[in-house]
Amino acid sequence: MFGTYKEDDVIVLLKDITGLVEPQSTEEREREIQNGRHYCEMLPIEYEPSEAYERAFEDALRRYSAITAYAVGSVAQTIWKKKGKKAVLVSLARAGTPVGILIKRYIRMKYGVDVPHYTISIIRGRGIDQNAIRYILSRHEGKDIQFVDGWTGKGAIQNELNKAMEDFPKIDPGLAVLSDPAYIAGICGTHDDFLIASSCLNSTVSGLLSRTFLRSDIIGDDDYHGAVFYKELMDRDKTYHFIEAVQREFSMSDIADQQKESSREAALGEVTGIADEYGITDINLVKPSIGEATRVLLRRMPWKMLVHSLDDEEHLGHLYQLAKEKNVDVVVHPLKNYRACGIIKSLADT
Repeated sequence: MFGTYKEDDVIVLLKDITGLVEPQSTEEREREIQNGRHYCEMLPIEYEPSEAYERAFEDALRRYSAITAYAVGSVAQTIWKKKGKKAVLVSLARAGTPVGILIKRYIRMKYGVDVPHYTISIIRGRGIDQNAIRYILSRHEGKDIQFVDGWTGKGAIQNELNKAMEDFPKIDPGLAVLSDPAYIAGICGTHDDFLIASSCLNSTVSGLLSRTFLRSDIIGDDDYHGAVFYKELMDRDKTYHFIEAVQREFSMSDIADQQKESSREAALGEVTGIADEYGITDINLVKPSIGEATRVLLRRMPWKMLVHSLDDEEHLGHLYQLAKEKNVDVVVHPLKNYRACGIIKSLADT
């Protein structure tokens, strides 16, 4: 175990690579990514939030703890109905980890059962950490595993899971997420693109762990995927501040299953429509949903930020603040499935 997560909340199946990777600037990483290098072979210089942005996070946490707690309860109750006391939560690092902890705590409070919870790495274009999966399967039945993440954007991680589980046919690849505006998750708390406050920050709300890393000179054949522990940010760690704020809003009332009122095709159509309108040939440069748009501003080179409104401080206040800090244009767009969509700058055009 490394990072600031508690061992009774999650078992971290990642290799500690602290001090082994030189972080790179956003511009340097973006250029290498767009020239074909995989993002998992590099790590960014960790963003340290400004005081104004910290205030935006605290405001988001105050506004959205209750709806986040409701979504956690909905997901946890559905997992319990499907898998019962043998459920094994496997969250996807790093955004899925605090969500998995909340689901685990909810199940313990409502049903009195302490279900196992692991966090592992999955990387778009490289697949899941098979060593971590094999470790879990040596201890649990495949049919009991439930993958957990925070939200859906275009569905890239769900597609990656679908492919990865072809090698593990006893495991259901369906994700459980709090917010599913893409209409692709197996279980969701809501299809509303609402603000999960943990999406506002990077390591400081994720156990002080970096995004996951995979490069053959550092990660051996028998290793788990890697992550860096940012010990120097210990005094800014808000991981349990977020978790406990949401947990205080838990309700043990039964929650009705979510009904889908749109479709995956409609959500994906909105994304391809944005790409067509802005002349973007690489769909990977279009990042829909509040969570994905936030990531674009935190660790990529944003070109534009599309929002459904310029006056939605309640949902998008942190995005307005980040865009202001990074001098990024914020443009109103008639979004339907999403409240925001980040567009990454194509360096071929610069």
